[in-house]
Amino acid sequence: MLSQTSQYAVRTVLQLARLHKGERGSAVDLARTIGIPGNYLSKTLHQLARAGVVASTRGKHGGFVLARPASRISLAEVVAPFQEMSERVCLLGRDTCSDVRPCAAHSHWKQVAEQVAGFFSRTTIADLLDLPDGAAGGDGPGANMKKSSGRSHERFSRRA
Repeated sequence: MLSQTSQYAVRTVLQLARLHKGERGSAVDLARTIGIPGNYLSKTLHQLARAGVVASTRGKHGGFVLARPASRISLAEVVAPFQEMSERVCLLGRDTCSDVRPCAAHSHWKQVAEQVAGFFSRTTIADLLDLPDGAAGGDGPGANMKKSSGRSHERFSRRA
């Protein structure tokens, strides 16, 4: 259902949401923790930053944080830069499948696809972490940022 890049994006945003307030995640530590190639994650993080999901700070003490609280970031926003959730492909492989010219599975698949899209729109990152509102990091770009200790990988591993 989700592309591999979308899955990585969700996992990355969940890891960032687990950081303590003011803590930043480096692309290297995140990639190691999630178990994906660093250059692949770097591109994913930059797309998430352009979409306003994460904020980045450059430099020696730079890193990534959520752009806003986890309770205000929907799964749909995390996935949107990588795939269109509302786009449906005909299950029977027809080029033209619509409400006007439906295939045999169209009405059932349409209902399922709408439910999935609704789930992604309604579900927040905080919902997936089961955090109370405001408990996850990410009060906006640069909010109370501090130097990474270089041990964030250890913290990620313990929390995962």
